[in-house]
Amino acid sequence: MLYEERPVEAAELIHKADLVFMLDFSGRSRLQDMATAFEGIKAKRVMLDHHLNPDPNMADLMVSVPEACSTSEIVFRVISELGGYDALSRSGAACLYTGMMTDTGGFTYASTRPEIYQIICELLRKGIDKDRIYRHVFHNYSTHRLQFVGYVLSQKTQFYEHNRAAIMTITREEMKRYKYLRGDAEGLVNMPLQVKGLRVVISLREDTEKEAVRVSLRSVDDFPCNEMAAQFFNGGGHRNASGGDLPFPLEEAVRTAEKAIECFKDK
Repeated sequence: MLYEERPVEAAELIHKADLVFMLDFSGRSRLQDMATAFEGIKAKRVMLDHHLNPDPNMADLMVSVPEACSTSEIVFRVISELGGYDALSRSGAACLYTGMMTDTGGFTYASTRPEIYQIICELLRKGIDKDRIYRHVFHNYSTHRLQFVGYVLSQKTQFYEHNRAAIMTITREEMKRYKYLRGDAEGLVNMPLQVKGLRVVISLREDTEKEAVRVSLRSVDDFPCNEMAAQFFNGGGHRNASGGDLPFPLEEAVRTAEKAIECFKDK
């Protein structure tokens, strides 16, 4: 059940629960509209997360491992440490692999530790088909999505060559025009990083539910887009993958992004 689709029923379930697991976020702000559902709950809370600077008041028990490639890696480790590997099903292993794969861009970043590939070996022993999983995640879009990507890259991406940065913008009207579905922008912010020498990309997308702009940042090497997200976009995240939001029109968001690029030009 998705909270945004059935908020009343989801809130009731949260309040009836004896135990609540909170995965892949480190602070109350990441709950967005769902934050109100957590007010006054009596259930014990367990947080598993790999983001920096977790809020120590978010959970009764916190497993925070910032060096992990993904929260799915942490979940696998917890299962294994509790002796649950033998009982892990093939479908469960597929879910864990999917989480690790998507959070590392197909293991192209934040995935240099040897232990990650040892975990993949253990998941493969459960019979998962990693190639099929990849196709289902990354090669499963509509023709409208392919046209949408081409449009954004060719018409809505501005390159700031002197500062080795790029800004892409997406409006509600454009999403409607290309029959946008949830997830159609997945991975789009990474594509300009294929340009030689580019260091950071800022994606600005109008929220479909409220007057706000969703911000995604991606970078390479040691460029700290998490610092940029915290300073300019009310957000945070990882060094090379961060996000945030801005409560004003897209035009003003572009100006804010340009200020961010200028401020971080030495990096």
